[in-house]
Amino acid sequence: MTKLETILHNIQNVKVIDKTIDYKSYLPLDLSETNSIISEKNLDNATAFEEYIEDYLTQNNAKVAYGGYNEIRNLYKRSTIFNDTKTDERNIHIGLDLWIKAGTPVLAALDGFIHSFNYNTGVGDYGPTIILEHKIENQKFYTLYGHLSLESIGNINIGDFLKKGSQLATLGDATVNGDYAPHLHFQIIKKIDSVFGDYPGVCSENDLSFYLKNCPDPNILLKIK
Repeated sequence: MTKLETILHNIQNVKVIDKTIDYKSYLPLDLSETNSIISEKNLDNATAFEEYIEDYLTQNNAKVAYGGYNEIRNLYKRSTIFNDTKTDERNIHIGLDLWIKAGTPVLAALDGFIHSFNYNTGVGDYGPTIILEHKIENQKFYTLYGHLSLESIGNINIGDFLKKGSQLATLGDATVNGDYAPHLHFQIIKKIDSVFGDYPGVCSENDLSFYLKNCPDPNILLKIK
């Protein structure tokens, strides 16, 4: 592991959604292109997608579905954001998704300052997004929280400080979150360069090596399973 990954691995008791839900109530969710069940269903419609998630959780007596890091997905084919014919197809997810109802509290993973925020509109995009800046043992890095509610970015300022575990936002619904079933896209970013309120959460195969190095597996920090 890199120095940052070692630091993240050693941090305990981290949650980024509703702190009252125990990790025992989390269930892995495979949305990869190799999942035949997903490929047979028409999940282009956000309502159908949400019903599928809710049924999946109910049938397994779970409260949160999670997964998706370094996962090749067909979900992005419906969006021009990921399928510009002038570039390589972007279909590899490089964050961790946590699927649960809209309105669920979103928590700051660690002590940090608001680096930036934005309303990233368009089908397949993040919708309201907040990025926090952190510094631990001289390691500066960032955490991104995507698919939030509009209210989440309505009364915040760059530089605001949040304590680990304090409420940062709430999850948005399909009308604002890029037309997805409600979920949090959580991503760790080492170097963010000059971007503001946004950062790629899906990449192409050609760029995968760079993004896996710059965006380590969030579960190193969360330790869900």
